[in-house]
Amino acid sequence: MRILPCAPVVVALLLAAPPARAQQRGATDTACARDVLVANSMQRQAIDQLEQAGSEAADQCRVWRRHVETMRRVASVYGRCLSGAERTDRLNQVQISEKEFAGMIRSQCKGL
Repeated sequence: MRILPCAPVVVALLLAAPPARAQQRGATDTACARDVLVANSMQRQAIDQLEQAGSEAADQCRVWRRHVETMRRVASVYGRCLSGAERTDRLNQVQISEKEFAGMIRSQCKGL
């Protein structure tokens, strides 16, 4: 068996690659864990704001618009950072809420 002169370099590169990928994945996992916590908090705050919205149409429309934007941001995080059934369930929840309130904005917030 003949060993090529570049073989030790190739072996060294192959051995070094997995930890680099693992470190990158670890950083991504850490960022996603943080982002999901922030997204959960944003979702709770959006729901609290809906519950505290006044009865004036302009106030409700402003809160609804903010809610729709928040649900879109939260969906982006859930789509990027979650997987499996949890991803499906949470994405479904925020996307339904976003569509529901976007429909209410279209029908009730014209000119406001």
